[in-house]
Amino acid sequence: MLIKTLTVLDEQYQALNNDGEDVIQGLTQTHKTLPPKYFYDDRGSELFEQICELPEYYPTRTEANILSQYADEIASIIGNCELVELGSGSSTKTRSLLDAYQKIADSGRYLPIDVSGGILKTSVIQLQQKYPNFFIQGLLGTYEQALVYLKSTHPSPRLVFFLGSSLGNFNPQECEHFLHQIAETLNPGDYFLLGIDLQKPKEILEAAYNDSQGVTAAFNLNMLAHLNWRFQGNFDLSLFTHQAIYNQVEHQIEMYLHSQTNHLVSLDILNLQVSFQAGESILTEISRKFDLENMQQQLAAQGLKPVKNWTDSQQWFGLILCQA
Repeated sequence: MLIKTLTVLDEQYQALNNDGEDVIQGLTQTHKTLPPKYFYDDRGSELFEQICELPEYYPTRTEANILSQYADEIASIIGNCELVELGSGSSTKTRSLLDAYQKIADSGRYLPIDVSGGILKTSVIQLQQKYPNFFIQGLLGTYEQALVYLKSTHPSPRLVFFLGSSLGNFNPQECEHFLHQIAETLNPGDYFLLGIDLQKPKEILEAAYNDSQGVTAAFNLNMLAHLNWRFQGNFDLSLFTHQAIYNQVEHQIEMYLHSQTNHLVSLDILNLQVSFQAGESILTEISRKFDLENMQQQLAAQGLKPVKNWTDSQQWFGLILCQA
């Protein structure tokens, strides 16, 4: 089958892009923040793939083991359908689902969606070679852009899946909005498969985000390099250090970049200058840890009826299958 070119969503949905406005808003607040989407240039995506292989970083391998064990059951419940993955990355875990669907259908459709064009193109080419009977087309863009696109092009039945507990990067209000968007995108009878990281001891969580090899630190700092490239900035990465802490009240990992000195940063394309004081921090990511029962109730409230869930033996990670 001919390999299809990537569909670039931000060319079609430029009005949703608002490129850089979120950077201006985040860096001009009293408590500075940056959106996690800026982690994922090509270098950031490479570093995240390395993080997934670290001994301390349990989420990827735990979720992958659950998918490997239950992919056939998931496919048998849903039946043949179009597969759509939000935040696909290298699509490594997805291969368990693709393998399962090969057993029940002669052909299929898989649409991986990501903001990193390099890793998306590479994974589409690799997957098309491995699954020649599947139509595979990458969609390059944000979640919001992808959901608008999907709503306008809707063959049924469809399974949308969101793995890796990426939902944890949203605060409660953003989470509710996102789930509402998912429900609006699906037709009645379509499915949504959600991966969530479950609550567990602080020591396990903080080790996962402060790895001994410093890969997560490099990943965090690379966000500044991405901003330099994208917005003609002059962040000096050596003036910042990485730290991740677990907020036990909010049940979330909080990842920070701490300024080591007083200094000034410019982002020329955004016409922005930002002053930093020694000890001042940028919150670059939250990663909320969920309760399985509470999340099923939240999904049901949005019209996404839980069908079944699966966890590992330690109850560290959960998959929830819902139907619209």
